[in-house]
Amino acid sequence: MTSPAARTDAIALLARYYAAFNARHWDGMLECLSEDVAHDINQGERVTGKAAFAKFLGHMERCYKERLEDIVLMASEDGTRAAAEFVVHGEYLATDEGLPEANGQTYVLPAGAFLAIEGGKISRLTMYYNLADWTTQVVGE
Repeated sequence: MTSPAARTDAIALLARYYAAFNARHWDGMLECLSEDVAHDINQGERVTGKAAFAKFLGHMERCYKERLEDIVLMASEDGTRAAAEFVVHGEYLATDEGLPEANGQTYVLPAGAFLAIEGGKISRLTMYYNLADWTTQVVGE
């Protein structure tokens, strides 16, 4: 399907997804995902399925409190591929395994995501941010 409506629908889906993120409405985020969603974790492994994504969200909620600002959404004409660029404003709440000790440090970090959309749902989410930049901010130099 190649039409302006396809692009508009894809951007609307992403807008709902990121609005749910900022509202910390995890079920709202999950509603935007396909059952077999592939999630490429930044500098990590790929996990598959809504259950794995829900587990990831629980982990994130325990360790981080984040809000996305300056969100820019883009989608291909056929609505099957999309991207988002944003700035993460966060607080590091609890130590994440393999990362520096948490003590409420704050950070501001540019980030982005590449997404695939099938059947009106996000079927792949690939995240990117600069982990070295984040580490420098939370360790302080």
